[in-house]
Amino acid sequence: MPSPRTKPQPLSDSEIQQIAAEIKGGRPPMVWFTAAAVGVAEGRSGKVVALGDPSIEDFLEVRPTGSKDVLSFSPAEVTLTKPPRGATPATPKSATTPKPVATLEPEYVPTTPKEMPVTQPSATRTASATPAPAKTVAKQQGSPNGEATKPEAAPAAKKTAARKTKTPEVTVTLTGTADGEWTVDVVNGKKRTVRGLAVASSAVAQAAKTLHPEVADVVAGVLDAARDVQEAKVQALQAELEQARRLLEDLTD
Repeated sequence: MPSPRTKPQPLSDSEIQQIAAEIKGGRPPMVWFTAAAVGVAEGRSGKVVALGDPSIEDFLEVRPTGSKDVLSFSPAEVTLTKPPRGATPATPKSATTPKPVATLEPEYVPTTPKEMPVTQPSATRTASATPAPAKTVAKQQGSPNGEATKPEAAPAAKKTAARKTKTPEVTVTLTGTADGEWTVDVVNGKKRTVRGLAVASSAVAQAAKTLHPEVADVVAGVLDAARDVQEAKVQALQAELEQARRLLEDLTD
């Protein structure tokens, strides 16, 4: 008489840690399905490809051998212990055996000389069984032949598109020298409409203040430097003028 089958024990914490370490090292561990596995025959092998949230009951993501789908299982549905050779895989729990169909025989109606035999159609009652819940596919749902279904191609975009009206770009360039001379250039689109137009320093300072504080600071620094240069020129010219006056007075006497 065969010995009674023992109830499968869930994976221990140390075994789950071992599985996590092997997945991290790029070596998905091999497991075997127990009698508690739903939808997969007992004794069938598979590889654990990922671990989900332990707070969820089915957090082991397993790809059964010979399948492209990844299914979710609980620690009680798989084991690290390989079953003995020659063990006959059990039928998966999700497989249900259809109940026999009860067929009612046609009711016989006696014939009369003026009436033909009348046969009522048989009524067939089929016992329906509630199918077991399907396992959740973790990655991609495959087609019946095992190949991944491809999304339908999006309709091709029309080649003709409405032309957008482009606003012409205007570029204003302000140039200053160390002597305090300022000029402005204006380019409208690709055409230069203003070239080297002289601008007063006071107008540049006033415009810079209305644009932005940072712009005003930069322009003020340039104007201060130009003012220092001009003051030095004035002092040099005044000294040269005084010397010229003295020479003129000597020549007059």
